[in-house]
Order: sequence, then C-alpha cells, then structure tokens
Amino acid sequence: MEKSKQIQIGLLGVIGLLVVVSLFGGFSGLFGGGNDVDARADARTSLAPSGNAAVTGNTPAPAASTAAATKPAVPAVPAGPTTSVSFEELEYDYGVIDEGEKARHTYKFTNTGKEPLIISNAKGSCGCTVPSWPKEPIPPGATGQIDVEFNSKGKKGKQSKRVTITANTDPGQTFLTIKGEVKGAPGADAGGVKPQAITPKSPSK
Repeated sequence: MEKSKQIQIGLLGVIGLLVVVSLFGGFSGLFGGGNDVDARADARTSLAPSGNAAVTGNTPAPAASTAAATKPAVPAVPAGPTTSVSFEELEYDYGVIDEGEKARHTYKFTNTGKEPLIISNAKGSCGCTVPSWPKEPIPPGATGQIDVEFNSKGKKGKQSKRVTITANTDPGQTFLTIKGEVKGAPGADAGGVKPQAITPKSPSK
C-alpha cells in the first residue's frame, strides 16, 4: 500500500511539473514569442523592395522626340465656313530668259463658292519667287488675282517654282507653278566667270 501511494504521489508530482512547464511555455509564447514574430516580419518588410521605389526612383525619363520641333510650320487655314476657288490657269511657262531677268505673271481667279474667300498666306518655294495676294475677303462670284515674280539671278537652266496658296477652301491649299529656262549671261562659262582673251606675245629679238 505504501509503495502504491508513493507511486501515485510521484506521478502526481511529474504531472504537476509538466503542467507548470507547459504553463510557463504558454506565458513565454504570449509575452516573448510575439516580439520575435514581429521582429522577423519587420526584417522581411525592410528587405522587401518598396512599391514607391519604381515611381520615385532616379530613372531618367525618356527624352522627348525632336521630330515635332524640326517639322516646318504649316500656315493655318482660316477658321469658319469654306468656299471654292477657280483659277484661269495653275501653271505659267515664261519661256527662255537671260540670267538676271525677272519673269512676272498674274494668276486670275474667281470665288465660285457661297462664302467669302479669305487668303491667309501665299508662299513661294524659294526666296527667288515672291507672290502678292489680296488681303481683303473676296465675295462670292467676285474675281481677284495673285501676282508672282521670279528673279532669275544666280539661276541657270530649266526652272520650276511653286507658290502655295492657303485659304478657306477645301482642300485648304492650292498650288501655282511658274516655270521656264534661264540662259547664262553671254560670254560666261559654266562657272559664271567670263573668259579673258589671250594675247600672243611677240617673238623676242
């Protein structure tokens, strides 16, 4: 009997010890274990790449294209209703002129639409071709003219120059052509230099 009591007391002691150890382990998990989990979570967070890094990084933005900057400006077509225009001729051939002469021609037109014709710009394809045009609106049914002057100075051979008319028409641009041939100055070679006459020397005595 005494031995069985001792065995029971020993088992109870062991069980009590296990209970105490398990309770202390649970308390440790409640008070200390959480900090370790939080610390590990903080470590992972600090090592993970920030979502804002890709947005606020120092990666340079792609350079803007310079194609638009180099593109030549096109004169704006006047706003408002459009009309139509009819030219008596779109091309004029002045024939053959000598270098340095000026060829002039008048292109006549009629406003064949139902709205006033407004010419906003007229521009030659080079500085040697200069147009002049009416700046006031042309009423429907009325006529007008555009004078074009071509300066052949420094030009040789066949020439073809274009004048671009911008107005409230559809399409917004009309093209006029003035062409011909320019002969070089008399006595000038292909380089434009007049050859000098060579006088033979008299034989020495």
